[in-house]
Amino acid sequence: MSELTSLTIAAARAGLRAKKFSAAELAEAHLVAMERARALNAYVLETPERAHAMAKASDARIAKGEAHALEGIPLAIKDMFCTANVRTTAGSHILDNFIPTYDSTVSSQLWRDGAVLLGKTNNDEFAMGSSNETSFMGPVTSPWRRKGSNTPLVPGGSSGGSAAAVAAHLALGATGTDTGGSIRQPAAFTGTVGIKPTYGRCSRWGIVAFASSLDQAGPFTRSVRDAAILLRSMAGHDPKDTTSVDLEVPDYEAAVGASVKGLKIGIPKEYRVDGMPAEIEKLWEQGRAWLEKAGAQMVEVSLPHTKYALPAYYIVAPAEASSNLARYDGVRYGLREPARDIGGLYEATRAKGFGKEVRRRIMIGTYVLSAGYYDAYYLRAQKVRTLIKQDFEDAFASGIDAMLTPATPSAAFGIGEKTGADPIEMYLNDVFTVTVNMAGLPGISVPAGLDGQGLPLGLQLIGRPFDEATLFSLGQVIEDAAGRFTPERWWA
Repeated sequence: MSELTSLTIAAARAGLRAKKFSAAELAEAHLVAMERARALNAYVLETPERAHAMAKASDARIAKGEAHALEGIPLAIKDMFCTANVRTTAGSHILDNFIPTYDSTVSSQLWRDGAVLLGKTNNDEFAMGSSNETSFMGPVTSPWRRKGSNTPLVPGGSSGGSAAAVAAHLALGATGTDTGGSIRQPAAFTGTVGIKPTYGRCSRWGIVAFASSLDQAGPFTRSVRDAAILLRSMAGHDPKDTTSVDLEVPDYEAAVGASVKGLKIGIPKEYRVDGMPAEIEKLWEQGRAWLEKAGAQMVEVSLPHTKYALPAYYIVAPAEASSNLARYDGVRYGLREPARDIGGLYEATRAKGFGKEVRRRIMIGTYVLSAGYYDAYYLRAQKVRTLIKQDFEDAFASGIDAMLTPATPSAAFGIGEKTGADPIEMYLNDVFTVTVNMAGLPGISVPAGLDGQGLPLGLQLIGRPFDEATLFSLGQVIEDAAGRFTPERWWA
């Protein structure tokens, strides 16, 4: 059974069509693996009955020769995506028992293409976090461990459950959302591939909102090819989302393995931050050498407003969060705490329903949007955002096809190590990723090596708007050179 859970999506697709095994067998192998790996807390809800029914339907379509693009492929869905008649909590007590009557557009497109739902994965509450420690359902434990240590490590966040599930072979692929790095950072921490597409490439409809101008859905997989396969099903125009772009979705898989000879790859000098570990610098240089060997030309570029990205992000994102989370009032759905009047109802429900980090960000967001502070903080942050976007536009206008950077400033850290009194220490994990969200660009994290303690590290590629195909071509070069990484099983 473990052989089935070790397959890539591409290999499983081929095996299903060749009838070497059935979709039912593939789903069952994953359900057994999930049951044995509950110590990781990667899933907050397992859906075995749904998985069996969907796999049975896939087998019937395969038998008739009517297989779709993802027919019979078992996937995990981040608990930010609404799933019809399946509990969706966003990792929060305030949505503890919320059962949507509809699917998000992204998940409905996966079911349209024949995918099988294994369950809902854990995430930081309302996707607010960089370690998957703020979830009401408890932290996710990474399947990776340091050499000679049993210290439990974080899988990254906010999409830590999805990353852990894919890394631990509890799903062939998973969905995530990325607001400031919440796909790419956990992908780097867990040795998986994670791509944040261009803003507008995937519909946001039916995804619980954090910061609407930054949120974007994307896939986690164990290979670049699998990411290309999954993104093609997830992407596409949706008239229900006004930010969704009406552009044809390319055949991303065709770009995997394409020549990168002659491409110009930018190396942003501002990404050499103070205190960067030597092993991150070494990894970056190694990635540069791999791409040069494949025929790409490396060029130093400048993104002068990079140093302002993190503070600007932590004004814009909380401001939008404070607006989006105002809908959770104890009246229409979710948790309701009894009170004497409407004001008391709001106060009691939100005090009990929201966790500490969510309350912190709502308060920051409300403050920067308040009278007297709007111009000083929020408006200024939006101007900085425009300058960050202009930096990227200027670099791409000079002939750059993509950029190469580290994905994270370090490997995964221990659970509880950065949840002290200073939240900024945690926020610094997003230093290499937030610029991509602020500019609305596509970015992919590809496993590129292991650190001195045996933990995975990733490299990030940043592309032109709606040019995810080039990122898949470049990402395959890194994957071919670095290989793939799998944690040693300790949990079952």
